[in-house]
Amino acid sequence: MSSPFRFAVNMLTPPGSGSEWRARCRRAEELGYDVIQVPDHLGMPAPFPSLVAAAEATTRPRVGTFVLNAGFWNPSLLAREVTTTAALTEGRLELGLGTGYVPGEHEQAGIPFLPPRERVDHLTRTVEELAEALKSPRVPLLIGGNGDRVLRLAARHAEVTAFSGGRFDGDTPTLLTAEELAARVAAYEGFERRAGRETPAERNLLLQRVIVTDDPDRAVAEFLALAPYLDEKQVRELPILAIGTVREIADRLVGLRERLGISYLAVLDDAMEAFGPVIALLRRESAR
Repeated sequence: MSSPFRFAVNMLTPPGSGSEWRARCRRAEELGYDVIQVPDHLGMPAPFPSLVAAAEATTRPRVGTFVLNAGFWNPSLLAREVTTTAALTEGRLELGLGTGYVPGEHEQAGIPFLPPRERVDHLTRTVEELAEALKSPRVPLLIGGNGDRVLRLAARHAEVTAFSGGRFDGDTPTLLTAEELAARVAAYEGFERRAGRETPAERNLLLQRVIVTDDPDRAVAEFLALAPYLDEKQVRELPILAIGTVREIADRLVGLRERLGISYLAVLDDAMEAFGPVIALLRRESAR
């Protein structure tokens, strides 16, 4: 049986004021989002105070980091932030962690950008130390990434595994095709079996672009210019794209859940309104 859908909005845009931020979070709740997320990038909202304010402005959605750059954080200091935020949000916090991937942000912050292996080592230490330091009840853990070591870590520790829709070759992002993402999910399933999990992790994917349109051909053509290494068929099938009518996007997400078990979908805040009718349609159909 398929897992029920959950939907999140990732708030990249800094608040203009407290009242504006609270109104935006309340609108996310009205549209049916289950989780209000905040990333961990310089120039974007500071995660923990933003999540506390989001929880105070709403009643139903959970709040979460998506995802913290573990390289920015000392595990002991992070445990203090998480414990306090979990208490102030009345247990609605979900903690998302990743290795970090933007060298320029580390340079700006004066924090060394470690090689890939060392970044995964630090993420692993952070997860293990948080498991020891955090008080009960447990804060649900999301781990994001695509590499084997990160997926093995998620298989051992995470309630949610967030698959990345791309990878970085140096400073250059490359999008994963549908076949490549399916291969990563298949590898993760093997890691879960070897970890001996009784309950599989929830699977998450961030939809990088949501375009509700009656003319998907035009939207696909425009996106081809941004990813010249892909052909038209590959662009149409990209898991991180949601292009088409509300009905077509909803059907696409149902198919993604059936094929890959991905039931937890996130969108960026510039797509929050456009994606709302998709949530409403899927909810109506699941209630039948």
